[in-house]
Amino acid sequence: MDVKELMAFKPSQAPKRPAPQDPKQTIEDVDEDPNDSYEARAKKRKIARKKAQAIANRAQEEERLAMLEEEARQAKLAQQQNGISSEQRAKINELVEKGSEMNSIVLDEAGVKKILLAFEKKTTKNQELRIKFPDQPEKFMESEMELHDALQEMHHVATVPNHYPILVELNCVASMLGLLSHENTDIAVAAVDLLQELTDVDTMTESERGANALIQSLLDNQVCSLLVSNLERLDESVKEESDGVHNTLSIVENIVEFKPEVCKDVAVAGFMNWLIKKLKVKVTFDDNKLYASEILSILLQSEPENRIMFGELDAIDSLLQQLAHYKRHDPNQAEEIELMENLFDCLCSLLLENENRDKFLRGEGLQLMNLMLREKKKSRSGALKVLSHALTGSEGSDNCIKFVDILGLRTLFPLFMKTPKRSKRAGVSAEEHEEHTISIMASVFKNVTPGNNAGKQRERILAKFTENDHEKVDRLMEIHDKYLTKVQEADTEIEDEVKTLEGTEAELSDEEIYLKRIDGGLFTLQLVDYIILEICSCGASTVKQRVLQILNLHGGSMKTVRNVVREYAGNLGEKEEDPEKKSEQEYLLNLVDKF
Repeated sequence: MDVKELMAFKPSQAPKRPAPQDPKQTIEDVDEDPNDSYEARAKKRKIARKKAQAIANRAQEEERLAMLEEEARQAKLAQQQNGISSEQRAKINELVEKGSEMNSIVLDEAGVKKILLAFEKKTTKNQELRIKFPDQPEKFMESEMELHDALQEMHHVATVPNHYPILVELNCVASMLGLLSHENTDIAVAAVDLLQELTDVDTMTESERGANALIQSLLDNQVCSLLVSNLERLDESVKEESDGVHNTLSIVENIVEFKPEVCKDVAVAGFMNWLIKKLKVKVTFDDNKLYASEILSILLQSEPENRIMFGELDAIDSLLQQLAHYKRHDPNQAEEIELMENLFDCLCSLLLENENRDKFLRGEGLQLMNLMLREKKKSRSGALKVLSHALTGSEGSDNCIKFVDILGLRTLFPLFMKTPKRSKRAGVSAEEHEEHTISIMASVFKNVTPGNNAGKQRERILAKFTENDHEKVDRLMEIHDKYLTKVQEADTEIEDEVKTLEGTEAELSDEEIYLKRIDGGLFTLQLVDYIILEICSCGASTVKQRVLQILNLHGGSMKTVRNVVREYAGNLGEKEEDPEKKSEQEYLLNLVDKF
């Protein structure tokens, strides 16, 4: 298995953000365990938000019905007291009829068609009146209000996704998208709100056929380009339009979650440019900025062409500028911590492409990450993760040499010697912290070599392990013992699972077993033992003596270290024709023989 594949970054997908008008959840509403991972806490918050939103929706519907009934009652009371005109009587009847209709809507095929045809009729009427009386708003205002009401009625269709194919057959998708460019932004925002509810992933999973029909029709009608055009004219200082921006981002997330292969099309349609502009604007933290960072993370995490496009737009500098704020300032609230983590995740995704590593180096990204490590703020964990991605592989050699030149070792080794307390790790586990630290150190050893004209820098690295009576060797052997124990425990569990599943369809393959061992701590153990071999073969003779002394003290053996590194070399990849991998395998096996 390729070590680059093992270290390939796949940030977890963040939960959907609640719209600003959604009910807020207090800490008491969400039963969060401080030991939970970030993803687990986010999932709990998402479930709680969904429950609260459902309650709010029911309450809103009941309130609306009560208002209609109250209007009818007041009108009837006025009739008894003073008598009413025929016009007032008609209004009363209309209110009563509307209230009864809302309670008796039958959403079968005929009922859905009735709603859709009424919507089409009111859309056409409004278009005709606007064309006929472009400078006389009073002529088309009533039709606009009727159109807005028709859009609200269309929300009922979102409760029956099995009837979505009717939307497509009656060409209502094109009509809805046409309203995104409506002169009245209230209508455009209402159309966005409707599309957001129609494309809700939880709703679409109820009918795969209906969901496929709707999503394909939206894509065929250039939904992404139309949404971007509408975004450009919305003013986020107006609450309703700010909600429209949030719902637009939610539509994009829904489409990408349902059909991940459209990530590239979404970016090319203009969303990448809009997201870069949104994150670049220096405004106080808001929900839409957080949501934009989540969507950007989704677009970058699985599509290499999107990552290359981002780099070509010279946007890495702007991303570094956004992160620079957290160099000396901690986020003020939990949501802002999520924003910061999303930006770090975006940067990690971007560093998977070689072209972006050069831009990161030229943009002084290494210097910024090093300063964040020194400042000991909440951004430190994210900076450590970014460095582990920037330095890995032979493509990270320039970054590794530069990291040593900017005195990065002075910052790295204190973190290696002592894992920070939980309150200082910003949600990152001790194992994750140690993995990132060891990964950076291993990358530096692999890339800072005389062959890369970095002989002096390599001497500085090796000298670190003789300082203070070899304290760093002692710490390295301590981590070796910790992860050797973890891997042995994981191997025992895997053996039991293999015996249980043997002969069944769920029987584990060799690759699945190896991946489980990697998750159990094998990856960190491999890197630690590789570093042990490096310092023993290239460092001072006292280093090897100290290593052997500690191994004997704890009942270990050289054979264990050699076997771990030999397995590491054997799983670097199956592509024997790759000269780089073959060269690395030979180098590792040579270290094993020397030890």
